[in-house]
Amino acid sequence: MASVDECRQALQELAARLDRNAETVRERVDLDRTLACRITDLDTAFHGRLTGGRLIDLTDGDDPKAKIALNTSSDDLVALVRGDLDIGRAVASRRVSIKANPFDLMKLRKLL
Repeated sequence: MASVDECRQALQELAARLDRNAETVRERVDLDRTLACRITDLDTAFHGRLTGGRLIDLTDGDDPKAKIALNTSSDDLVALVRGDLDIGRAVASRRVSIKANPFDLMKLRKLL
């Protein structure tokens, strides 16, 4: 099981990757939504905002009103960010769940 710090680091790496490619990401997916990432096995969460192709304001804690919510285990989060776990397969096998409105899910698919 990955630690809270490892999950935080994985999300910071994801944010940095999106930041480096913000122009390309923004062209593919132009969203401005709050995002919560809930780590089921650690009973912890992180939240931020996906806007302009970037993940910003990433901080500890849940946002129950987040427009997009990702639920997963700590190991699966780290594997997703590293590219060791395919998001499509993870969702299909219910290792990861993403809650969002249908239009946002269609936009997010372009990222995945």
